[in-house]
Amino acid sequence: TVNYNRDIEAFPVLKRIIEKITGGESMYQSPTDMGVNRASSGIVNDDVIREASFQEIIRRYFRCSVEYAMGLAENDTVRRINEIMKKVGAKPEDRRVVLPARQAARDAEKSGKGNNGIFSGAAIELPDGTIITGKNSPLLHASSSLILNAAKHLAGLPDKMYLLPETLLDSVTHLKKDILNGKMASLDVDEMLIVLGISALSNPAAKMTLETLKQFRNCEVHLTHIPTPGDEAGWRKLNVNLTCDPEYPGKSLFFNA
Repeated sequence: TVNYNRDIEAFPVLKRIIEKITGGESMYQSPTDMGVNRASSGIVNDDVIREASFQEIIRRYFRCSVEYAMGLAENDTVRRINEIMKKVGAKPEDRRVVLPARQAARDAEKSGKGNNGIFSGAAIELPDGTIITGKNSPLLHASSSLILNAAKHLAGLPDKMYLLPETLLDSVTHLKKDILNGKMASLDVDEMLIVLGISALSNPAAKMTLETLKQFRNCEVHLTHIPTPGDEAGWRKLNVNLTCDPEYPGKSLFFNA
């Protein structure tokens, strides 16, 4: 308010200066006219802006749905975002990574993988448009698996190559399950990145994948379940645009990973 009041006080002087320079009437009639009302002048490609806005609406839809599932938002918030989705003709599946993530979860169930009856999928769209998926397992969360798969793809490494030493994995899972009494021994994103960083000291392939993580910035990611705190923190550090389905990875509403 203070800044805008200062603008109003100074604007008549600025308006006179503009009129003196141009020799005609000022094209700006208020501070707002000079600022907010000029935003459209910066749009040089309307299609790109429309698509970006369209995708942002879908991301907001997922965020509102998750916040409602967690008890952080009211039903009215979900109703409003659904109305906006209908108004612009958007569907959750219009986000390119949604269907591949859900398919990955179905594939995990069909193949009997997953962890303790929980089948999670994750997908990322890389800068070149390639979509990579990941599934959960007794050793890794779906997010952790996805990051390793995507990093190997970017580094040009074989998909079946193991980057995390078995001795390190055994040590971490022993700590989580037997010493700290955790219910799940699988590694979340934060834990996996630490193990990968340690592995890079002696494994050139792991070091190559570490360098590719910079390319994750601003990539689109979708998960089939609400991420654990360790997954969410790890994704945040990688600066991706993360969404997820409003589903918990089990019957318990409390995470113990």
